[in-house]
Amino acid sequence: MSQATDPATLKKIASQIRRDIVRMVHACQSGHPGASLGCADFFVALYFRVMKHDRKFNMDGAGEDLFFLSNGHISPVWYATLARAGYFDPKELATFRLLNSRLQGHPATHEHLPGIRIASGSLGQGLSVALGAAQAKKLDQDDRFVYVMMGDGEQQEGQVWEAAMYAAHNKIDNVIATIDYNGQQIDGPVNKILNLLDLKAKWESFGWEVIDSNGNNMEEVVKTLAYAKTQAKKGKPVLNLMKTEMGFGVDFMLNDHKWHGVAPNDDQLAKALAQLEETLGDY
Repeated sequence: MSQATDPATLKKIASQIRRDIVRMVHACQSGHPGASLGCADFFVALYFRVMKHDRKFNMDGAGEDLFFLSNGHISPVWYATLARAGYFDPKELATFRLLNSRLQGHPATHEHLPGIRIASGSLGQGLSVALGAAQAKKLDQDDRFVYVMMGDGEQQEGQVWEAAMYAAHNKIDNVIATIDYNGQQIDGPVNKILNLLDLKAKWESFGWEVIDSNGNNMEEVVKTLAYAKTQAKKGKPVLNLMKTEMGFGVDFMLNDHKWHGVAPNDDQLAKALAQLEETLGDY
């Protein structure tokens, strides 16, 4: 499934997904709305415009582009995107984080939710998995891409940098990684918890091709992902250093680390929904 969808349509889908996110987290009073809202444009562009993928879902993904979510706590945006892309009925979003639901707080595989290939959320691990999948595609002479998303606070994990070295050394150039660079983590601003300093220079020094982008401008998100594909398969892995605003689309959540993992109350939900257009119908 890959659609030549114009940015205006993509924006409408993203608005609905942002509604889904705040409703899901509110309903169970648990979850991570801030970065989910910030990354909605990226997920919509990826699933509705950029990736070649099949909503019927085959676990090995042969002949398809693959996506792995390393910072699994932003599962609300991924679940909502998968549902709106046709992987499962959007009505199932109402079961988010409930007992026996397929939509666990962190993505998991034993529930057999279509679209999920690994359990994730233990930070630092996703890039390693994506590199393994990318190498497997090379061995299988499968010319599709592997995409992976990480958080910026996640860059404080050592395994990320082991994987970064491995990718460059082995010229795994069919992987396109993205860092959600919103500057916030659960305990506060990233630069106060453990400063990442010049993150672009670090990744470049590890042998990656690095692209700067604005993750909250749909036109730029689409162009950046298209450009990333032109830079891939040239001997270097590619990194999309994507600046976003935590809570994007809901003014009282913007750039506030407190919304990393806090659910809105009834009044806050109403205020959030008033700012987000319903475009595909609420589940």
